[in-house]
Amino acid sequence: MTLFSWQQLRQFVYKTLHDDDYQTRFSRCVNYFLIILIVANASAVILESIDSIFYPHQRIFEIFENVSIAIFSIEYLLRVWSIAEKDSESSAWKQRFAWMKSGGAIIDLLAILPAYLNFFVNFDLRVLRILRLLRLLKLTRYFVSLQILLRVIQREKGSFQAVIFILVIMIVMTASAMYVVENKVQPEAFSSIPQSMWWAVVTLTTVGYGDVTPVTNVGRVLGALITILGVGIAALPAGILASGLANELNQRNQRLEQEFREALQIRGLDLLHDQREIEKIRISVGLPKEQTHEIIMQLVKEKLLEEQEQANQQKQKTYCPHCGEKLSE
Repeated sequence: MTLFSWQQLRQFVYKTLHDDDYQTRFSRCVNYFLIILIVANASAVILESIDSIFYPHQRIFEIFENVSIAIFSIEYLLRVWSIAEKDSESSAWKQRFAWMKSGGAIIDLLAILPAYLNFFVNFDLRVLRILRLLRLLKLTRYFVSLQILLRVIQREKGSFQAVIFILVIMIVMTASAMYVVENKVQPEAFSSIPQSMWWAVVTLTTVGYGDVTPVTNVGRVLGALITILGVGIAALPAGILASGLANELNQRNQRLEQEFREALQIRGLDLLHDQREIEKIRISVGLPKEQTHEIIMQLVKEKLLEEQEQANQQKQKTYCPHCGEKLSE
């Protein structure tokens, strides 16, 4: 195979595996196949935990695992190889190393690494099965909603770190307080501060299993205050996530509107008839069809108003503004 042919092959692999805008029947089939394989792997892990299913069909599970590892390994190597087509002006290996450090590449590596490590280090079979569930993270590449969630978590990581830091401090302080108050009455339940942390964790997170409860009056009052405080602390991550999602969706709305405006001005996009181009832009931004429809209707109204205003201005130039008579040319 000539160098030119290898270049064409690498471009084709890059478009199929990396370029989200490259939509062909073959690329869609590849994506659907990988999604089905990931879900099938997760289902196999769940079924393997049932001894009555696993042992009679152990050989089938092993073959399926080996085939899956081979496919995921080939996919990973092809992605590493073809990412060099992303920027023709940059070094190929520089781009490869940069991609290998990205989140998606790390997820792909974690999906296959436990199986290869098992050849050198003897894992507990149950641990290896659980590690195989990491392959579910590969689905983030194919679903925009998961990408949005991960983007929000990454953007708000500072806020989440602050909440976790506050929660750790509260756990240590409340565990210490309950140890001082309840140790003499319940030495088996609150024998030490580390053991008291179990009660602090389930109370501050508002789970409250009830297996360990304060019995003294002071302990109950303290437990009630800690429970009320835990409600507010537990709501903080949800509030951060909700605010982050709202901001992300708002930014995507603005980006979609901007792309439509650029398409109108530069390419002369017809918002009412160029459905394929509209769908392509919508998928790249990652918004539902309802929001896209609202933005399109807004832009259509703006365009109609602009055309009407231009027509009125032209009319004013053609007719006399005082008498209404048509001006001679």
